[in-house]
Amino acid sequence: MKFGEAFTEYLHGGQEGFLEKYSHVEYKKLKKVLKTCRACKELNDSSKFEQNGDHHDSRSESESYQCQSCALCDQMFFSELMKEASDIAGCFSSRARHLLHLHVARGMQRYVLQIRQCFKNDQQAMMEEGRMLIEYVTMNATAIQKILKKYDKVHGSVNGKNFKLKMRAEHIELLQSPWLIELGALYLNFNGIDNGESIEISGHFSCKFNPSEPLMEFTLMNSIKLKYDLTCAICLDMVFNPYALNCGHLFCKFCACSAASVLMIEGLKAASPDSKCPICRQAGVYANAVHMLELDLLIKRRFKDYWKERMHAARAEMVKQAKEFWESQTKYMIGYY
Repeated sequence: MKFGEAFTEYLHGGQEGFLEKYSHVEYKKLKKVLKTCRACKELNDSSKFEQNGDHHDSRSESESYQCQSCALCDQMFFSELMKEASDIAGCFSSRARHLLHLHVARGMQRYVLQIRQCFKNDQQAMMEEGRMLIEYVTMNATAIQKILKKYDKVHGSVNGKNFKLKMRAEHIELLQSPWLIELGALYLNFNGIDNGESIEISGHFSCKFNPSEPLMEFTLMNSIKLKYDLTCAICLDMVFNPYALNCGHLFCKFCACSAASVLMIEGLKAASPDSKCPICRQAGVYANAVHMLELDLLIKRRFKDYWKERMHAARAEMVKQAKEFWESQTKYMIGYY
C-alpha cells in the first residue's frame, strides 16, 4: 500500500474522534500543489524548447529552470507545512505532558487516581492514548518527510532539506521530541521488561531499551528505526535525573546546571538566555527544558544500584551547594548592613 493511501486510511480509521480535535498534515492538498508545479515546469520546458530549437541548449536551460523554485508555490507550500508542523508538535507535547503527569502524579492527586483504579482501568486507558499519540506523531512526521522529498524531486532543489533544518532549529521536528522518548519509557515501565526485549506498542510500532549501550530504540512503520542515545555528553555516563533541552539533547540535571552556570537548587529555569547547549551550541534552550520523569523511573527500575549511587552523590552535591549559597547570602547581608 502506498503511503498516501495508508495516511488516508489512518485519517478515516477508528481514531476519527481523536483526530478531530488535532491538526494533521494536509497530505493530499500539498500533493496537488506539487502536481501544479510539475505541470508548470513541463509547460516552461516545452516552450523553451520550441523557442530555442536547439535540443542541447533547451536541455541546459531546462536544467537551470529545474534548479529554481516557484515563488508562489514556495509561499503556499512551506507556510502551510510550517503551520501544520507547529500545530502538530504543540498538540503532541501538550497531550503527552498531560498523560505522563497522570502516571507520575504525587500527593493527593495520586491518592485520587488510586481510588479511581478500583472502578476504572486507568492503566489500559493510558496505554491506549499513548499508542494513539505515538501513531499520531509518527504518521504525520512520515507525511512531512514524504512530501518534502517529493518537493525536492519535482523542483530539483534542496529546499525540502533546508526546511527540515529550519524545523529542527525551531524545535518542531516531530521525531526528535523528548515526549516520544517519554512515551516509550511509559510503555516499558508498564510492561516491566528487563532483558532488553522489544515491546510492541501496536502493529506498526515497537520500542526497545538496550541497557548495554544504553539506547532507546523505536521501530516505526516501513521499518524506520530511531535511536536515542541516553549517555550524558558531559559526564559520559547514563543520564541521571535527565532533562531534555529545547534542542532535544539529554543531560543529567547536575551536568546541565553546571553547563548553564546555575545551582541545582535554582534549577534550569534560572539559566541565562545566553547559555548554550554543550553539544549544538544553541542559545536559550534551558528555560523550557523537559524533566524526563518516565525515563528516570525506567533507569531507576532497571539499574537500582547505579541509580542509588547517583542519588547519594546528587544529594551530597545539593547539600554542599545549598550550604555555600546560604553562607554567601549571609556574608552579603552582614556586609551590606
